[in-house]
Amino acid sequence: MTKIPLLDLRAQYESVRSEMDAAIASTMEQMAFVMGPAVRELEAAFAAFLECPKVVACANGTDAIHIVLHALGIGAGDEVITVPNTFIATAEAITMAHATPVFVDVHASSALIDVARIEAAITPRTKAIIPVHLWGHVADMDAIMAIATKHRLAVIEDTAQAHGARLRGRRAGSFGDAGTFSFYPGKNLGAYGDGGAMSFRDPELAARCAKLRDHGRTDKYLHEVPGFNSRLDTLQAAVLLVKLKRLDAWNAGRRRVAGWYQERLASIPGLTIPSSTNEVEPVWHQFVICHSHRDAVKARLTEEGIAWGIHYPVPLHVQPAYRSLGYKEGSFPVAEQLSATCLSLPMYPELTESDVDRIGSTVRRAL
Repeated sequence: MTKIPLLDLRAQYESVRSEMDAAIASTMEQMAFVMGPAVRELEAAFAAFLECPKVVACANGTDAIHIVLHALGIGAGDEVITVPNTFIATAEAITMAHATPVFVDVHASSALIDVARIEAAITPRTKAIIPVHLWGHVADMDAIMAIATKHRLAVIEDTAQAHGARLRGRRAGSFGDAGTFSFYPGKNLGAYGDGGAMSFRDPELAARCAKLRDHGRTDKYLHEVPGFNSRLDTLQAAVLLVKLKRLDAWNAGRRRVAGWYQERLASIPGLTIPSSTNEVEPVWHQFVICHSHRDAVKARLTEEGIAWGIHYPVPLHVQPAYRSLGYKEGSFPVAEQLSATCLSLPMYPELTESDVDRIGSTVRRAL
C-alpha cells in the first residue's frame, strides 16, 4: 500500500531539481551567504508578484510581525487584536514587542476573524489588528480596513499561509500597513530552512523595517537605531527565486486538488468541508474538514497509510503560555469547536486524482 504524505516536498524538489541545484551552486561560487545579491532580487521579484511597492526580507515570519510592530512604535501597555486559532507565532510576535494580544473569535464557516466582533474588543490601548489569512483563504480586508481607519489602528496581515491568494483581485498582503510572510519549508512558497518577508505600501515604513532587520544600520558600521539580527540567508533567497516563478502554477494545482476534494466529500452527514466565494481566490495551504467524529476519521486514514494533521489542536487563549491573559475555556467557542473537530487532509499540487479518490473514499467509509 502506497503511503500518502500530508505534504510531499521531495516531489516538489524533483520537479525543479536541475534549476535548484544550479541556483545553490551559484550561491556557493559567490560566497556571499548573508544578504547577498539574491536577497535583493527576491525582494524585487516578490514585490512584483504581490503587486505591492516594496518587500523587505527577514529571517522568519515571526520576526516579520515583530519588526513591523516595533517600527510602528507598538510596545509595552499597547494591545493588538488577533485570533486564537492560529500558530503561536502570531501572538508570540506581539509578546516579543512587549504588547498584549487580545483575541477575537472567528466565523465557523471560514475560520477567519469575525469582523463583527472586532469593535467590541477595541479599547483605548488598542493599536493594531492582525488578521490571519488562515489555510490559504483571505480575511474580509475591506471591512477590517474600514474599522482600522475609523479607530486609527494599524493593520498587519499575517499572510504566512496565503502566498498569492487574492481578494477581489488584490493579493493578500497588499491591503494593510504591512503584510507578513513566512517561508518555512511547508508553506506554499517555502525555503529549505527558515525565512520571512514584509510587504509595504509606505516606503518610509519599509525603510524603517529594513534598518531594524539588520541591526538598525544603513552602512556596515553606522547604526541609526538599535535593531535586530533578522537577515535572510542568500541560499534561502536563491531557493525562493526558483520556486517563486512556479508559485502561481503550484497554487492553481492546489485549487484543482481542492475541487476534487469538494466533489468527493460533498453530502456526507455532519461533515463540514471548506469552500470559497467568488470574491476570493484561495491558495489552499491546507484543506481542512470538520466533524464531531474526527477520531474515527483519523484512525481510518492511518490504517490506510494516509497522513493527516490538526491545525490547530489547542487554541492560543488556553495555551499555558497565555494563561496570564485571563481567558478560559468557553471564551471563544467557535475557535474551540474548530480545534476539537478540524482535520487537515493531504494538500499539495502533486496529488493525483486517484490519490484524492482514495482519501475521499476513506473519509466516507470512516463516517
